[in-house]
Amino acid sequence: MNFVFISPQFPETYWNWCDRLRRNGANVLGIGDTPYDSIPEQLKHALTEYYWVASLEDYDQVFRAVAFFSFKYGKIDWLESNNEYWLGQDARLRDDFHITTGAGAAQMAAWQSKARMKPLYAAGKIPTARQIRVAGETDADSVRAFALETGYPLFAKPEVGVGSGGAFKVEGASDLEAFLARRGDMPYVLEEYVTGDICSYDAIIDSQGKPLFENQEEFPPSMEEIVRLQLDVSYFSRPTVDPRLRKLGRAAVKAFGITSRFVHMEFFRLAEAKPGLGDAGDYIGLEVNVRPPGGFTPDIMNFAHATDVYQIWADMVCFDERRLPDSRDRGFCVYASRRDRYAYAHSDEEIRAAYGDAIRMSGRMADALSDDLGNSFYMARFSTEAEVDEFVAFVQTQA
Repeated sequence: MNFVFISPQFPETYWNWCDRLRRNGANVLGIGDTPYDSIPEQLKHALTEYYWVASLEDYDQVFRAVAFFSFKYGKIDWLESNNEYWLGQDARLRDDFHITTGAGAAQMAAWQSKARMKPLYAAGKIPTARQIRVAGETDADSVRAFALETGYPLFAKPEVGVGSGGAFKVEGASDLEAFLARRGDMPYVLEEYVTGDICSYDAIIDSQGKPLFENQEEFPPSMEEIVRLQLDVSYFSRPTVDPRLRKLGRAAVKAFGITSRFVHMEFFRLAEAKPGLGDAGDYIGLEVNVRPPGGFTPDIMNFAHATDVYQIWADMVCFDERRLPDSRDRGFCVYASRRDRYAYAHSDEEIRAAYGDAIRMSGRMADALSDDLGNSFYMARFSTEAEVDEFVAFVQTQA
C-alpha cells in the first residue's frame, strides 16, 4: 500500500499515525513544509520518503509532490492528513489522482458545511439548534426575522471553519446589525444559542460504517469564550460512552455516509429543557468533524482506554478491522492547560509531587494551537470524575 500523509510533522505527535502504518507494512510517503533535518527522528524512521514543500498552502507544489511519489512508487492507494485544516485539499488531491479510499471534494464540502449538515442530522433523526445561513445573497430582513423568532443571544460561526476561529456570540439587536454590516464575503451560519456541556462522540469507522473504537469526551461550554477571554482550558475522556450518545453518534455516522475514517462529532448536552430540542441532559447535534480530535487528544484517549488509537486506525486502513483487543483497564484522562500570562498557586514541582503517579504526559503546546489549548499542559489519569476536578483546580488555580 502506498500511503501519502500530508503534514505528518504537525502536530508533533502525528508521527504516530505514520509509524503504525509502517508497522503494518504500508509504504508511507510524507509531504510537509518543515525541512527534513527538523522533523522528529521517529517520523524519519516511519517514512519511506519525505518531500519538502515551501508551502502546503500552494496546491501546485503539493500536487507535484504527489505526482513525484506516484511516478516513483506507483498508484497512490491512500492520502490523508487527519488534520482539519487540510481536509479540503486532501479531497481535491484524491480527485486529481483518482484515489477512491477517501472522500472527494464534493463529499468533503458537504461534510464541512455547517449549513449542509442540518438536513443530514435530520435524516438521522438527531435534533439540532435552529439555523440560518448568512451569505452575500442573504436578505438582511430574513436574518432579523430569524433573530426575532429564536430570540437572543445567537451564535455566529463561519460556515466552513477550523476550531473556534471567527466564531462569536450575538448578544442583541445591535450586535446583529454590526454583524450584518461587516459580514463580508465569508458565508456564516447564525444559530439559536444553546446552553450546556459540549460532549464528543469519537470513533474509528470501518468501510461498512461500523465503529471499531468509540470514545466520549467532555469539553468546556464555550471554546469561543476560552479563546476570547484567554481562559485556561480542561477537558477529559470518559472510560465509557453514554449509551444515548453512542446511539446518536452511530446514527450520525450512517446519515452522513461516513466510512473508513476517524470522526469527532460534537454534541450539546442540554443544561436545561429547550422547547423543540429536548429535556435537560438530552443530547443535540452540534458539529461533525471527519478527522480525529485535534492536539494531543488521541493520546488522551489512549491513556483513558489503555489502548492505541493510532494502531486501531492503521489497522482499519490496512486491514479494515480492529486487531487490538478491547481493554478493561479504563479510567478518566484529563487535559489541563496553563497560559504564560498568568501566575499560578502551585509550581510545576508541586504538581509533580502531588500527582506524579497520575501524570501521563506534559509539555509545551505549539504556538499555532495555543489560543485554544494553552501554552503548557498536563495530562493525568484517574479513576473518578471527582479526582479529575480536584486535579484541574490544583493545576489551574491562580496565585
